[in-house]
Amino acid sequence: MTYVQALSFWHGRINFEVRAAKPGDLKLERMQALLHRLGNPHRQLRLVHITGTKGKGSTAAMLASILRCAGLRVGLFTSPHLSHVEERIQIDGVSISRDELTALLEEVAAAVRPGDSQPTFFEIGTALGFLHFHRKQCDVAVIEVGLGGRFDSTNVCTPLVSIITNVGFDHMAQLGNTLEAIAYEKAGIIKSGVPVVSGVWQNGPREVVRGIAKEMHTPLWETKNEPLDAALSIGLLGAHQRENAACAVAAVERLREAGIAIPESAIRDGLASVRWPARIELMSREPIVILDTAHNVPSAEALVRTLAESFPEVGRKSVVFAVSSDKQYPEILRVLAGYFDEFHLTKYGNNPRSVPPEKLAEVLAAIDTKKSQRVHTSSAAAWKAARSGAKPSDLLCITGSVFLAGELRAAMIE
Repeated sequence: MTYVQALSFWHGRINFEVRAAKPGDLKLERMQALLHRLGNPHRQLRLVHITGTKGKGSTAAMLASILRCAGLRVGLFTSPHLSHVEERIQIDGVSISRDELTALLEEVAAAVRPGDSQPTFFEIGTALGFLHFHRKQCDVAVIEVGLGGRFDSTNVCTPLVSIITNVGFDHMAQLGNTLEAIAYEKAGIIKSGVPVVSGVWQNGPREVVRGIAKEMHTPLWETKNEPLDAALSIGLLGAHQRENAACAVAAVERLREAGIAIPESAIRDGLASVRWPARIELMSREPIVILDTAHNVPSAEALVRTLAESFPEVGRKSVVFAVSSDKQYPEILRVLAGYFDEFHLTKYGNNPRSVPPEKLAEVLAAIDTKKSQRVHTSSAAAWKAARSGAKPSDLLCITGSVFLAGELRAAMIE
């Protein structure tokens, strides 16, 4: 099997990042059967399992950075990717190679039985991550949930510690229309006796997490009661990242209790050196260019707050925006409209989930009839227009979708 053939096999699976999943689509049986035929590599790994609406990726990156600074060999599984699918599976900050991916996909393809229920794109990716981390003898693997928690394909593992970052409204068709319902799905990663770190602060969702932890007889640490040391600096922009860092540090304490040696210097160095592309990532200073992936209301609020605090004196503020149709995009646009002066509305790729920019224009006009806006048929055209009209004192931001950020990041680096 060549690399192209391997990717064709993988990308030929049902992909709920392109087509939104229905509640009945999410189940663990396919994942369990596939991993069983592959020798259950997930059962031979020391893991940390992370879910949440906002901040789970940043928390995963912080924890992986801390563990690397402790001298450990660290696997990191995240999704979706920005530019290359290999980014989802990393060891010590290095993505799986094409040759390694091809070899593992050949094994996975051989384990897929034609007559059985076929594994999805994300399920195959999860299996690849577990296999790669086991084969490369990782000391610890940090595993980020893809969607929800209870029925996410990563939820076949028994970790050393589970982390639930804060919850908000996202993926409501699959997870429910209340914060309590969403928290219940997220808290589905809680395992009997496995310590849980929770960054959930809203009263209703917090009580849901507490109730499930009690029911599962598992110790619970809430970071609201354990704020981050003010002396610690973080290599990511935004005050909200301190909440995510508090989750990572609390998880470190649980890992220490499990017998993993992690010095204090690793916490300090790991947080200071962490990098997580396209999460309020500063790409340029003249003009200020920010690449971000905010695709729900809490993330949009954090983005606006961070930009206002980090760059208080700027000229015109412009945003290139595209978003998926299953997101709360009217509410996101309302948040962004309170900060940005000009909108460049577009779409990403040929993904059917991308909201047509003409629809975004209608929604934005209903929010603010005087807001400056332009519609573009492609993300490249939107970025070109925004960049060409910018003065050195201006601020440009790309946000709304991981897919949009992935399309434009290469062009922004050039």
